[in-house]
Amino acid sequence: MFRNKDGGSAWRSRFPEVVTCVRCLREKDTLEVDRLMWCKDCRAAARRRAAWWGWGVGGVAAAGLALWIWLVVRPSALVRGGWIATVVAAFWLVGRLARELAYGLMRYRNRKAVEAVPPGPTGMGT
Repeated sequence: MFRNKDGGSAWRSRFPEVVTCVRCLREKDTLEVDRLMWCKDCRAAARRRAAWWGWGVGGVAAAGLALWIWLVVRPSALVRGGWIATVVAAFWLVGRLARELAYGLMRYRNRKAVEAVPPGPTGMGT
């Protein structure tokens, strides 16, 4: 959509060739970071962390739904398989939704990772 004269991305042309990833604080080439200045490794780590949150929330929601079905609905033996499928579907859907929301929240907050180590001073004349 927006390109500079050289055919590259317009936002990348405004930055130097080496930038610091805002998540891990390591210096990366401009081509290795996205528009929020996250490197590929940091995006993958955030996806993994969001997946843990998503499956955890999905599991709690599915357990709550199963408890509600068992105590309130009290399904008969004939349709128990349908209710099990409902719980499994709820686990998958809520887990997927929570994972995407967690990843989006991490990207929105745009804070450095807990394990990030700031780079040492360079060019300070030591």
